[in-house]
Amino acid sequence: MLRRCRNWDYRGRGIYLVTLTLRDRSRPLLGRLAIERDGGGDPEQVRAHIDPTGLGAAVEALWRDLSALAPEAKPLACQLMPDHFHGIVFVREPMPRPLGNLVAAFKAGCTKTAGQPIWATGFHDSILFGRDQLDRMFAYVRDNPRRLAVKRLHPDLFQVRRPLALPGWPGLEAIGNPFLLERPNLIQVQCSRRIAPEALAEKKEALLAAARRGAVLVSPCISPGEKEIAAAAFEEGLPLVTILENGFAPLYKPAGKRFDACAAGRLLLLAPWPHHTDARTITRAQCLALNRLAEEVCALRAEARSTEPASRLPGGDRSAEPALRAEARSTEPASRLPGGDRSTEPAS
Repeated sequence: MLRRCRNWDYRGRGIYLVTLTLRDRSRPLLGRLAIERDGGGDPEQVRAHIDPTGLGAAVEALWRDLSALAPEAKPLACQLMPDHFHGIVFVREPMPRPLGNLVAAFKAGCTKTAGQPIWATGFHDSILFGRDQLDRMFAYVRDNPRRLAVKRLHPDLFQVRRPLALPGWPGLEAIGNPFLLERPNLIQVQCSRRIAPEALAEKKEALLAAARRGAVLVSPCISPGEKEIAAAAFEEGLPLVTILENGFAPLYKPAGKRFDACAAGRLLLLAPWPHHTDARTITRAQCLALNRLAEEVCALRAEARSTEPASRLPGGDRSAEPALRAEARSTEPASRLPGGDRSTEPAS
């Protein structure tokens, strides 16, 4: 097992998304990508599917027959990819053995069919916890071929790169559109957790108005106000730089709508620290460091223009300055600390 939920009984009732990868991911043993439509530059209009190989078709058939291995388990969906496999399974009642045993039996059936072991060790799983999560789980599985097509059509936007040489940030990495950092106006989004609703609404509108005129918002999305502003910018399709606490795993690609935003050039994800797989609560020192990084990223462009920080508002428009300055004066660093785990990206 590669990644598991702590204190969860994997024999119990639940819905799981299981992901298996091939031992040799350089060979498309399960199927080949067929791009039906390239979208004309719009990633959401790309259409693609996977043409299964004979082995891939056999793997699909074995998954559909999963109940033969455990009558308590009902396969709900699956998606072949050239080098990996996604399957959704509903465990309707407690099983005598954990989910890992069922997956191992499925992998053994695939090995028998192929005449040799084909899967890498272990598997990844996601557990359905909320009612609305099931639709997202199905959508993610169905959308995999299109996402792969977008990645192949726009490879530069999905390569981990180091776009900045900032003192004190030697490991800074990025995925997405690095040219957002070349825009003339970069504005840091920073809100106290104690900000009044009226002040937040005023600040939010000022920042969104600036972004509509071409500014790029930069935020680690720590406090609820920062998350709300970033989410609103994201939903409007405005340019956004998001700073993440967790780095990028090998073969990482953004999830959900963030994927299309990267492909469309509207999003850049920055990560100053290496990837980790364990559950962590962000620390006070990390919160301060991420906000400092956002400030330094914005200061790079301000220094390049040799103008006052207030000129980050596009077109010389300073109408938003009073709200931004007033709220900034009331911000206390300690108040930015979250109460627990946080979402580091604006929307799913």
